[in-house]
Amino acid sequence: MFVSYLILTLLHVQTAVLARPGGESIGCDDYLGSDKVVDKCGVCGGDNTGCQVVSGVFKHALTSLGYHRVVEIPQGATKINITEMYKSNNYLALRSRSGRSIINGNWAIDRPGKYEGGGTMFTYKRPNEISSTAGESFLAEGPTNEILDVYMIHQQPNPGVHYEYVIMGTNAISPQVPPHRRPGDPFNGQLVTEGRSQEEGEEKGRNEEKEDLHGEAPEMFTSESAQTFPVRHPDRFSPRRPDTLVPPAPQLPRRSRDHNWKQLGTTECSTTCGKGSQYPIFRCVHRSTHEEAPESYCDSSMKPTPEEEPCNIFPCPAFWDIGEWSECSKTCGLGMQHRQVLCRQVYANRSLTVQPYRCQHLEKPETTSTCQLKICSEWQIRTDWTSCSVPCGVGQRTRDVKCVSNIGDVVDDEECNMKLRPNDIENCDMGPCAKSWFLTEWSERCSAECGAGVRTRSVVCMTNHVSSLPLEGCGNNRPAEATPCDNGPCTGKVEWFAGSWSQCSIECGSGTQQREVICVRKNADTFEVLDPSECSFLEKPPSQQSCHLKPCGAKWFSTEWSMCSKSCQGGFRVREVRCLSDDMTLSNLCDPQLKPEERESCNPQDCVPEVDENCKDKYYNCNVVVQARLCVYNYYKTACCASCTRVANRQTGFLGSR
Repeated sequence: MFVSYLILTLLHVQTAVLARPGGESIGCDDYLGSDKVVDKCGVCGGDNTGCQVVSGVFKHALTSLGYHRVVEIPQGATKINITEMYKSNNYLALRSRSGRSIINGNWAIDRPGKYEGGGTMFTYKRPNEISSTAGESFLAEGPTNEILDVYMIHQQPNPGVHYEYVIMGTNAISPQVPPHRRPGDPFNGQLVTEGRSQEEGEEKGRNEEKEDLHGEAPEMFTSESAQTFPVRHPDRFSPRRPDTLVPPAPQLPRRSRDHNWKQLGTTECSTTCGKGSQYPIFRCVHRSTHEEAPESYCDSSMKPTPEEEPCNIFPCPAFWDIGEWSECSKTCGLGMQHRQVLCRQVYANRSLTVQPYRCQHLEKPETTSTCQLKICSEWQIRTDWTSCSVPCGVGQRTRDVKCVSNIGDVVDDEECNMKLRPNDIENCDMGPCAKSWFLTEWSERCSAECGAGVRTRSVVCMTNHVSSLPLEGCGNNRPAEATPCDNGPCTGKVEWFAGSWSQCSIECGSGTQQREVICVRKNADTFEVLDPSECSFLEKPPSQQSCHLKPCGAKWFSTEWSMCSKSCQGGFRVREVRCLSDDMTLSNLCDPQLKPEERESCNPQDCVPEVDENCKDKYYNCNVVVQARLCVYNYYKTACCASCTRVANRQTGFLGSR
């Protein structure tokens, strides 16, 4: 009677709740219209103060290939999210602190899927769509029961890895989400919590029972979601609900002791191999006939709870697990790429690496393959050889060679194989060159303005093209280089006459040389020296010119001596000495042993005052005058001339010696 009343009461409450206008949702506290949600710490209505969210981005620039640690996930971490910021050819890897590989260990790349590790289940995602830019990720709800390390298998520049997880703080409290029962658990109605009234507890119990009666709410939470923080969803009521919101009251048959629960077989195994699970099936049957009857004939509180049983525990057949191809060994042209192929077997929902002989019944996939990212650029000869640079003998010729891409563009030479570059310059032999005398025209001016002179020309033996240097071997018939000429007699003509140049004024470096230039009148057999003014209408040849001999090299240069520091009793004087090269710049190539002195003594004579016979002391006590410093007065300077003069000389000598 009580059960019937309870069922009718629950149906009435459910009808009233479902009939409320506005479609109010149920909060995480199981109250209709409540807006409470579960925070990151798993606390219903919490403000995230009961935990600590740890997040960051691993952006280190990596240089070497291989495994590089990204972040450590501590024990007890929840809400774990490790995600590459952009797609790359790198891979994420996960291992326990004990050294056990969980995902992508030992240079083996695992397939995306679910992997157990650290007491939780990790979801490994690797988007492979061509248009997708998303990177790899590890997701897990936690909590972890040991320390885990996340690594990156580095193959190309690191795009960045974002990591985030939640750890409980010192002021954390346990999640306050009501527990959800498995299908088949008996309802006990004890949902009254501390701080709530009995009426609230009964109301909540009726709502919970109502969900169990329809058999819908428990289906929202699978065995996997039992590890997460459960969150109630507004759409938890099945969309397949009948149109009639108020179902008719069930006709409950009278229970008797003639029926009881009996196991009638089991469910199908969840897997065909590798250790699956199955559950016993319990039905209500007649005690005597064992005929199956409606479940209402049996006491529901006595129905056994189905327990999971292992099945098909033998391992699945071994299979070849194929890893990802490595990058191509060449950026263009035919290269090689590699991948790892491992023999694996699945047992207890885990894929284990086994000895290769277990996969001998299967053809092993190739571990190497050829690859070509693009066609390499190639050398092209754009022009024919030019003509030889010389008409005879050995010269050179050139041609234009360019590095061209597969689409015809000229690119840098580095993109082509330099070892295969065709020559763009080579020697060419045009045969022996004929040698002959080459002559210039005779000079137009005679060497003498009057009288006998000569005209000249240049004569050189060379080949018959202008690029060769003068050669020997044109024979002994060398053409004449001078021919006589005569501009008439020189009688009475006035001109400048220049003598020969003198020797250069210095032995090395730049100097000057002179010559004598005189004005003369040339007669038939003699020269008459005239005043220079007679030749003033003519341009006078220079009488001095610069001359340059061999370089002198670095030399010591010094300034004049300074004044002596003292006029007597020994002083000193100084000068500056420098080493200068031919271009008058400082040098360090001078011989240190030849360096002139930079300081010397001077005025070593004593400071003896001149004796003046007329300067005598005329006062008997001149020492008192000196001590009283009265010598500044003319009267005492005259009366005590000798004493005052000695004092003045001593003071002068003292000052000069300082």
